[in-house]
Amino acid sequence: MENIAEYLKAERQQEWRAEIRKSIKTKERIAKVRAKMPEEDPDIRNKSNVEVNTGLTFDQAVAEAQRCIDCPDPTCMTGCPVGINIPKFIKKIESKDILGAAAVLKETNGLPAVCGRVCPQEKQCEIKCYYTVKMDATPVAIGFLERFAADYERESGSASVPECAESNNIKVAVIGSGPAGLAVAGDLAKFGYDVTVFEALHEIGGVLKYGIPEFRLPNEIVDFEIDNLRAMGVKFITNFIVGKTSSFDDLRNDGFEAFFVGSGAGLPNFMNIPGENYNGIFSSNEYLTRVNLMNAANPEFDTPVISGNLVAVIGGGNTAMDSVRTSKRLGAERSIIIYRRSEEEMPARVEEVIHAKEESIEFMNLHNPLEYYADADGRVNSMKIQKMELGEPDSSGRRRPIPIEGSEFIIDVDTVVVAVGVSPNPLIPACLPELEVTRWGTIVVNEETMQSSVPDLFAGGDIVRGGATVILAMGDGRKAAAGMHQYIQGKIKTN
Repeated sequence: MENIAEYLKAERQQEWRAEIRKSIKTKERIAKVRAKMPEEDPDIRNKSNVEVNTGLTFDQAVAEAQRCIDCPDPTCMTGCPVGINIPKFIKKIESKDILGAAAVLKETNGLPAVCGRVCPQEKQCEIKCYYTVKMDATPVAIGFLERFAADYERESGSASVPECAESNNIKVAVIGSGPAGLAVAGDLAKFGYDVTVFEALHEIGGVLKYGIPEFRLPNEIVDFEIDNLRAMGVKFITNFIVGKTSSFDDLRNDGFEAFFVGSGAGLPNFMNIPGENYNGIFSSNEYLTRVNLMNAANPEFDTPVISGNLVAVIGGGNTAMDSVRTSKRLGAERSIIIYRRSEEEMPARVEEVIHAKEESIEFMNLHNPLEYYADADGRVNSMKIQKMELGEPDSSGRRRPIPIEGSEFIIDVDTVVVAVGVSPNPLIPACLPELEVTRWGTIVVNEETMQSSVPDLFAGGDIVRGGATVILAMGDGRKAAAGMHQYIQGKIKTN
């Protein structure tokens, strides 16, 4: 039977490809230019938190959806960590059933408006698009369409709530309200569990709130999608540190049957070079958290960021781009990226690099800091940097940066933001000595179920990966929800 099924599938694909070659309609679709995302003017947006991308119009979205060529074996879905039925939601947009498209998205993705804005579709679903794989053409703008459908639903006032099973009155706890925690909470609610999310900070959303600036992801978007989870029955408790406020045993005694840990990677990395402790030198975590979550841009608040006129941000990832673009919005005269490799090796999304350049951000690629200097009050006022050149590729596949002897020079700075990576939050492993962790402090899990060495504890996102994208964290959350359901139902059967 398998051979027959494979034969029929191959035959169907051959027929489809023949139809592609003959179809004038399809050729017209392929010839169409991919939709361009409308954007706010750079000279306006770099002075405020207005959102940079303004979203496709209705006509743009329908036209872009028409580019999808109805693959019989849609490879785009293989690139989606949460398993969105991409062709189905796109066809809904093509037929102008936008609310139906949003409902399809929410079958597997509880945060479609978030993912449509911040996920690297160019490295995931879109790189698997048939246009990209077989035709050397620009892929369907899946991310733009996801954002459009989610925004349309929100603005319509007719948001759907995913169907949930009848409550089974079994309590489960989610530790951390970032993307992994929100994903697992949504899926567990659909299974009928009594879900409580514990958040250490005063706002729900984790990195979506404290780590991503509003010009990329407005807080109202995050809040709306969290409210959708509330409508599904998910409960949220803020200012609650599991391991400090209450122990795991306390929560077990309160009736919680299983736990998901999505506490993230909030421990900043530094370079350990001279002068790194001077005033005016921040980790990107502290800098963005103060601005995004604590209103530090407003001098009347208790946790101001004294952001200067000459700001240097060390690093080349998305967090570095967020930090340097934030500094420009705080009024810096010069905001500079200092990155030890070339632009081609930058891990940041290409879109973010382009937006940064449009906003007058300066780039000093192939440079690396060696030492910081300070004034009499201990505030950083300059830094020594060294030119670099690229050697052979290292374990990451990127060419290794090599210092150029005698190329050191000094530049003036009055604020430095270090964005060279993060490490896992150490609190949970510290309060559970029986929990197996790696030498990097990440929690060891079964990759299929996300179950840890502590049977009733599951984990995902940055606390497992050490640093990843929003959508990969959400994929972990979905796998963990299925694993927790299997674990709990197995306990019920054996009891």
